[in-house]
Amino acid sequence: MPRPRKHRRVCAQPKCMSFGPREGGGESVAMTIDEYETIRLIDFEGLTQEQCAAQMQVARTTIQAIYAGARKTLAQCIVLGCQLHIDGGDVLYCEHFEGGCGKGCCCEGKRCGKGRKDGEENERSV
Repeated sequence: MPRPRKHRRVCAQPKCMSFGPREGGGESVAMTIDEYETIRLIDFEGLTQEQCAAQMQVARTTIQAIYAGARKTLAQCIVLGCQLHIDGGDVLYCEHFEGGCGKGCCCEGKRCGKGRKDGEENERSV
């Protein structure tokens, strides 16, 4: 039996969950919320893979794999003109997730201690 997947801590959900060419591309490609968060932290916030791994509370090698997959998805969208949809993944939201700023306590270098799994009651669902 395979080991269960570890939830990745996420502090921000994308403001827009779908992107695509103006002419309406034919194919559609999916990116998970944890892939989005990895791109946000490494490329947008400027964190190293090690810092990203610590914030998302997973191993650095896991972040490397997630990041590689996210980059491949983005490249496919740009080169082939595909629609991009962001949804799903094994994520655990920061306790300040409802604040909406995307800069919860995890982004400020502090640890929440508590989080909410995707799909739990009284949560914002993805």
